[in-house]
Amino acid sequence: MTQVFVGLFTEGSTDMRFLEHILEKTLKAIALECSKLMEIEVLPIVIDKTGLKFVEQVLAASKTGFSEFCIQIICVHKDADDTTALNVYQNHINPAKKVLEKQKSSEYCKILAALVPIQEMEAWMLADKELLKKEIGTKKTDSELGFSRMPETIASPKEVIERAIHIARADFTKKRRSGLTIADLYAPIGQNMDLDKLVHLDSYQDFIENVREAFRKLNLLH
Repeated sequence: MTQVFVGLFTEGSTDMRFLEHILEKTLKAIALECSKLMEIEVLPIVIDKTGLKFVEQVLAASKTGFSEFCIQIICVHKDADDTTALNVYQNHINPAKKVLEKQKSSEYCKILAALVPIQEMEAWMLADKELLKKEIGTKKTDSELGFSRMPETIASPKEVIERAIHIARADFTKKRRSGLTIADLYAPIGQNMDLDKLVHLDSYQDFIENVREAFRKLNLLH
């Protein structure tokens, strides 16, 4: 049994609550493609980001993850905040990779797998709209809730989900209406999300390929 430690570094704590579960399920699914049996552990990496630019944050997270958990792969999340991931790769992910390559293997995890949702991470939450509606507690239609479009074509998916919660719960009693926020949805949707829903998103397919490449660098996948 080969043990693989994977660090997850996200933009924010709410991203972590959702993506930690998605990452674990994705890694285990890809591990089935490998010739070796693997035990995978996902480890959240938290650092003090104060005053640090993105590349500096990644370096700090890589070093922390290696020294504290012996991570072999670091998955780095950054929202595209755009209709494509091109800008994030050119100006953030690729520069971070280049700087990591120059670091000591005895101090840093040097294998980076990028996770770049188009627009915002919440677009991935919209990949399974039936699950989202179940967690919100509504039987209203996608059109009524304002998210009938493809997730990655929505410019502000977080706002759309927040608005959907308001629309869905408008008919509830005052006590129930005020009892749910988007912050309550990240963990349960991440836990219950069917990966078959996510595979329709280009950014998730990109992430899968990044993980496969990371496994190849560890000689776990050919």
